Amino acid sequence: MAKIVVALGGNALGKSPEEQLELVKHTATSLIGLVAAGHQVVISHGNGPQVGAINLGMNYAAEHGQTAAFPFPECGAMSQGYIGYHLQQSLQNELHHRWMNKNVVTMVTQVEVDPTDSAFQNPTKPVGAFYSKEDAEQIERNKGYVFKEDAGRGYRQVVPSPLPKSIIELDSINTLVEADNLVIAGGGGGVPVVKTDDGLKGVPAVIDKDRSSALLADNLEADQLIILTAVDDVYINYGKPDQKVLRDLSSREARHYINEGQFAPGSMLPKIEACLTFVDGDADRTALIT
Repeated sequence: MAKIVVALGGNALGKSPEEQLELVKHTATSLIGLVAAGHQVVISHGNGPQVGAINLGMNYAAEHGQTAAFPFPECGAMSQGYIGYHLQQSLQNELHHRWMNKNVVTMVTQVEVDPTDSAFQNPTKPVGAFYSKEDAEQIERNKGYVFKEDAGRGYRQVVPSPLPKSIIELDSINTLVEADNLVIAGGGGGVPVVKTDDGLKGVPAVIDKDRSSALLADNLEADQLIILTAVDDVYINYGKPDQKVLRDLSSREARHYINEGQFAPGSMLPKIEACLTFVDGDADRTALIT
């Protein structure tokens, strides 16, 4: 039996509640397949599109006097509950279909970050909708948000993406896992919090979910980290005539390709780096990106 942390990409969960619920049904079949094979499984997930949609909707309602404004950390927590609900339901249905008796639980997870992390001076993580340059500049003036041009598609709000330091609910997650529950935790990389003299405080940021998943897998002493994304394999020379698939590589080879600039900073690089962080913790660990 292996202990496996599986990280689901937020972009793979669909653009609407209806689409997401349909997609996670298929994902649940594969995840319960791992459980049926005798493995302990912990599930994490991204939330980029979902937290952006929640933040946009809340801001729109607040601007029109319908609700109070909701801070970004609260929107992240909402996305954990929303995605967790769909995953829980789909996993429970698949367990029932296979006549398997196992509890499924979503843990709203806070992840500590360093308030001096340089990411807070350089927001890079895009969230929410696309705007014209003029509209983005007006919102920047009115609300102080930061916008950046996104691959020729328009301007999007960007928020900091600090590195994860520790998982606040780790002991609770571990207790649930050891009691043979199927646990969903660290959704969206976790709600980013900092420690202050008055206790924990949420901050407007998005932690990379693959880095948080690697930290969670390391802390739980997992045997394998699986990162599910939009492509089947990792490639070098991606999109070029001499494109080559990488089915198996060592840490040393991965670092060599990183130094060559083979992996895009906004997509595959953080996944490779997260896997390296995890496997470096023990020689028997493996990581899979697919």
